[in-house]
Amino acid sequence: MNVLGLINSFIRVVESGSIAAAARAQGMSPAAVSQNLSRLEAHLGVRLLSRTTRSMALTDSGTRYYEKVRHIPHDLELASQAATGPNEPQGALCIATTRAFGRHVLAPLMPAFKAAYPRIDIELISTDRRVDHRLEGVDVSLRIAAQLDERLIARRIASRPFLVCASPAYLERAGVPDSPEALKDHACLVLRYPTDGRFLPWGFVRGGERFDAQLNAAFVCDDIDMLAQIAVNGGGIARLASFVAQPLIDSGHLLPLFEAKAGRRKKAYAEPEPMEIYACVAERSALNAKVRTLIEFLEAALADTQQPA
Repeated sequence: MNVLGLINSFIRVVESGSIAAAARAQGMSPAAVSQNLSRLEAHLGVRLLSRTTRSMALTDSGTRYYEKVRHIPHDLELASQAATGPNEPQGALCIATTRAFGRHVLAPLMPAFKAAYPRIDIELISTDRRVDHRLEGVDVSLRIAAQLDERLIARRIASRPFLVCASPAYLERAGVPDSPEALKDHACLVLRYPTDGRFLPWGFVRGGERFDAQLNAAFVCDDIDMLAQIAVNGGGIARLASFVAQPLIDSGHLLPLFEAKAGRRKKAYAEPEPMEIYACVAERSALNAKVRTLIEFLEAALADTQQPA
């Protein structure tokens, strides 16, 4: 009998609050997780969970048992690291990332990371919603500043410029705005952030002072790549991270706005506020060898490919 596997299922059920959620986190069926719980209870000779069709709660025995075993998965991870040595991180690593950053930046880097650390088994979660590290089994999440949660420990790992741009067809039709203040008179393509439903503001810095531009939201979407395609097809002005915008600018599909130019008065020039990217963990103990290795790899890789604002 794999008692450690049964214990892991029990811990997952308690921390996720349901058998279905625990099953998703473990990549198992709910029936298999339920069977693991029954086997563990039979092995111990006590009932750990009081389960009905509508609710589930720890029994007194279950509460005492959980307090004794809840550290086992983490302790096993530390023991494994001690046995294999600090230079050989191994095991499962679940990374949550925003969709655009994951698609355009993280995914292209993952084959090199896997080649460098073949004993790390990688799972990627691509979503702009707020993930729960503990309930979803996430080891580290990669987030922008708008996503930061005070309950998480965050480390800045990179910065990328935002570029404000539009298609040649749109600019020919609607004119070229000469400052962020002019955006209120143009069709703006705005991202609505899934975490709280608000519009992601377009921040600018002029003369050391930060401000948000007033926007005329012609299109609202929760996917930045869709907004980029709307911009390419003449729908309006978009603010895109450089890793999304630069290929479209290089191909001539989009033109950048508000660029610093010779002869332009420094006082009038406003630079888009950059995108800051953070690696987040739930607690300091989560900064194990795998997570530290990933963070150091990304810091080096993103520094090597840093794009100028």
